[in-house]
Amino acid sequence: MPKKSHVVQPSEDKSQAQCAVHGSNSPFAEKLVRCQEELMALQSYVRLDELTGLFNYRHFMHSIEAEFERVRRSGLVLSLIILDVDDFKDFNDRWGHEVGNLALKELARTVQSTVRRADIPCRYGGEEFAILLPDTPLPAAVGLAERLRGNIHSIVLDIDGEKVSISASFGVDCFTASDNIDVTRFIANTDAFLYSAKEAGRNCVRHASSLLETSVSNEERDLLLGD
Repeated sequence: MPKKSHVVQPSEDKSQAQCAVHGSNSPFAEKLVRCQEELMALQSYVRLDELTGLFNYRHFMHSIEAEFERVRRSGLVLSLIILDVDDFKDFNDRWGHEVGNLALKELARTVQSTVRRADIPCRYGGEEFAILLPDTPLPAAVGLAERLRGNIHSIVLDIDGEKVSISASFGVDCFTASDNIDVTRFIANTDAFLYSAKEAGRNCVRHASSLLETSVSNEERDLLLGD
């Protein structure tokens, strides 16, 4: 079964909120526990997307900045996958937004069950998702993207007795310590590969190596691969 997205749960161990003077018998113990639970719930709220349970855009931007710094210090690599549900506007127009939300939840569960423990899956916005893959070179990132693409295409929704499937297009890129780009350019490069996947017919994965294997103009190649 797909793994559920990790959500930080409030602690039930009231000993963590003991008063330094009165211990667990403090008249303020219950209030301290409630404050602790509210704080943990707030921490989850600001990091997680309410619909899908994946990390939200705020957490994505915080994480990618931190990972960029780690790559520059350590000399390791960072890969990024950006995926977008194909023809999602048409899907919503036909089946309605409630069914569209159900599809996004199923996709999120599939993402969560496919990625590795160290990866950072996020809802980037709308029907677009981003996955940070620390210490992962491009070939491994492309392999995971291809596996995830197949898993998403295997999702079957039962809508009023009709079996409905979805698909997604993927862009993948890798950042190394020798790359002279910032976070904004790295995201833009990955998004350009996603756009290339849409142009190639959707339900596919595109990255730097895949573009070199296709017939594109020098201008298009420069735009997609960067300087």
